[in-house]
Amino acid sequence: MDEGKIIERSRSQESMSNDVEVPVIDHVAEQKLVRKLDLHIIPIIMLLYLFSFLDRVNIGNARLYGLEEDLGLRGNQFQTAVSILFVTYLLAEVPSNLVLKKFTPSRWISFITTSWGIIATLTGITQNYAGLIACRLLLGLVEGGLFPGAAVYLTLFYTKRELALRIGYLFISAAIAGAVGGLLAYGIGFMDGVAGQRGWRWILIIEGLPSVILGIATWFLLADSPETAFYLTSEEKHLIQARRDRQIGQTASAQRFHKADVYAALKDWKVYAFCAGQFGTDTMLYGYSTFLPTIIQGLGSWSTAQTQALTVPCYCLGALSYVVVARISDSQQRRGIYTVIFGVISVVGYGILISNASTGVLYFGCFLVAMGLYVTTGLPLAWLPNNQPRYGKRTTATGLQLTIGNASGIMAPYLYPRSEGTRFIRGHAVTLAMVGMANIIFAFMSWYLSKQNARRRRGEEDARVANMSEYEIAELGDLSPRFVYTV
Repeated sequence: MDEGKIIERSRSQESMSNDVEVPVIDHVAEQKLVRKLDLHIIPIIMLLYLFSFLDRVNIGNARLYGLEEDLGLRGNQFQTAVSILFVTYLLAEVPSNLVLKKFTPSRWISFITTSWGIIATLTGITQNYAGLIACRLLLGLVEGGLFPGAAVYLTLFYTKRELALRIGYLFISAAIAGAVGGLLAYGIGFMDGVAGQRGWRWILIIEGLPSVILGIATWFLLADSPETAFYLTSEEKHLIQARRDRQIGQTASAQRFHKADVYAALKDWKVYAFCAGQFGTDTMLYGYSTFLPTIIQGLGSWSTAQTQALTVPCYCLGALSYVVVARISDSQQRRGIYTVIFGVISVVGYGILISNASTGVLYFGCFLVAMGLYVTTGLPLAWLPNNQPRYGKRTTATGLQLTIGNASGIMAPYLYPRSEGTRFIRGHAVTLAMVGMANIIFAFMSWYLSKQNARRRRGEEDARVANMSEYEIAELGDLSPRFVYTV
């Protein structure tokens, strides 16, 4: 295909005076490119996160098949084993993002995936509480880099109008992991006694092995950048550059790692506001994903198999809700309104779970929580990087958002001890409050960013760049008065 047909060049009146070219893109070619990117990137990223999430939370299913009894766990030792993973998980997230480009995405993600697959598999042969704790700590250390790395990786290929749906695919993977994990656990549970091993051991071993295979394959299948992607033609690589040039602040220099951008992220209060909101929504994510089988089991007199089956529709609704909302959010470039609306739906769901209602109504509450779960957790993870055009600030901000958000994973397991079943009122009430807090934060950020956009449209910030060149203005990133925040 002729490169000139894909990318035409025109100049706006302002750009002509400053000799800055503005790309005009062939949208048919662009749509074809996006479909090609989706074909080569999304399946790998989804599988990576699916197995990561499955290997992280399948301990909840293993609990139903004798893990606590065989390892002699007492008191809150199971909750400690679940939560301690997040200690090393949190410590790994920001450093992993900072070395992602140095080691290249294909090699780094391949390394951590293969490593967690080996560790997750070997967890199935642990013999005591100490061994379980050691495995969980190591698992968190290598898994911690995947989600923040994947989120930043997607920004290298996709524009801000495409990002929410693509990050949403990661949460769809989490939903699939939740649904499939229950069904797998049910099926693998029939292996109880095979080779003299209990069912929970086979669950961990069999579900860990695919990650090892996927990790090796990732080395060869995952491109490191658009410039080195083996599946893109030279014309398509130029088109990706044109798409990047079209976005304010996405200069060639901005796509390189600069320490100054790291410091800028660390000093930006808006980043910490998003971190606090993410902490609230992630409390729901980890509490619900890990303990949904336990919660549902407490709603009625169901067998383990029936309990696993009843989790599947909840996860399916959560995934479907996110796909629909993410598409709308991307097209409208509005994140806050949908985050808050679906956060309220989850709050209502927890309110129902706290009530003294019938079993059917309480199960309906589980559906409401699921409906808002991935939307409220996932959209902010596209929202923050949307507003960080410079790579160094974006990768640091995303790492912080996930680090502080995932810190809730340390707390969440203690909200659902067996001693407080079958109602788990404290767990539901605390989660309700945390999601409510997140709703307030995200509503405020949407209002604040809208206000900043209005100021910039009125030209109230133009004086700051009066003596700057076009290049200098573009290098300001989100601080440029021409940058429009996604709200």
